This record gives sequence, structure tokens and C-alpha cells, in this order.
Amino acid sequence: MFTKHIEQMNTIACIKSRRSIRRYLPRKVAHEIIEELIACAKWAPSWNNCKAVRYTVVEREEDLKELADTLVASENIHIVRNAPLIFIISNVKKRSGYERDGHTSSAKGDSWEMFDAGAACQTLCLAAAELGLGTVIMGTFDEIGIGRFAGIPENEEIIALVACGYADETPKAPRRKEVAEILRYL
Repeated sequence: MFTKHIEQMNTIACIKSRRSIRRYLPRKVAHEIIEELIACAKWAPSWNNCKAVRYTVVEREEDLKELADTLVASENIHIVRNAPLIFIISNVKKRSGYERDGHTSSAKGDSWEMFDAGAACQTLCLAAAELGLGTVIMGTFDEIGIGRFAGIPENEEIIALVACGYADETPKAPRRKEVAEILRYL
């Protein structure tokens, strides 16, 4: 019964076939597709259903060039220059992992925000793969500079950049560890 359910969903096939894409076709992504991606990403789980993750789209050619030339790490310049759009993923500060009185709810403290943003990024990337788009998540950039550049509110922290577009490459799957290497039973 469980296997039949999985076959109908195609979720596992999407997880196993999604690759990080670093080269894109020169083709814009329609706003209705971008909005569909965010409509999917909003279903990612979050602490106490706080939904603190925010998405800012950079798609104008001159903005992408400025982002690439001045605000990302050297290893990501070619990706940003080539991508038709970049999602700036940010989190509203002190929402995820916090109680209403402002104290953190777990021993993870404020780091739970990263978990929620990671779940949202992965949901966005899997939805993009389902819709025929490629993505890559980038974590090295000038957070203060991008915040100013994109007008990100001061009560938000930039977590990641996600390049998105129609793939101009088909990378092979990298080697993965065997299940026995990463799984423990008590």
C-alpha cells in the first residue's frame, strides 16, 4: 500500500533526479511560474507555523549583473550572470524558534531559523524541478550589500540565494554515501 502511494506522487523520483544547475538557457521565467513556485514553497513546514521565510526575486538583467559583479563570492559570479532569476531567501528575525514573549523555545536558540529556511529552499527547488526548471542554492555572498541592494527590511536576515531558470546542462548525479554509512539504529 505504501509503495503504491509513492509511485503516484513521484516525489521520490523528483528528489533523486534534482541536480544543482549552474548554467541556464537565455529564457525568462514567466511570473505565473515564479508565483506557482512560491505558492508551493509556502507549504514548507515552519516552527509553530510562523511562516517567517520571505522571497525576493531579482530578474532584471542590469540587477543580475550588479549582483554578480559586486555582491556574490567569486565562485558564484558565473552562475548569477547566467541565471534568468535569483531568489533572495530571507527570514523574519526572531520568529522561527521563538515564543511570543521573545524567548527561544529550544536548545537550538535562534538557529532554528536556518532549519525553516532550508526546508523552504528545498521545497522551492523540488517544485522548480517538477516544473522543468533548474536551481542551485548559494550561501556565499555579501549579506549587508545584498540587503541594501534589494531593499530587504532590517527585521529580515538573508539566508541564501537560489538561482533559477531553464537548465543548459544535465549534470550527472554525484556519488552518494551508502545508507549503511549514514544510518544508525539504537
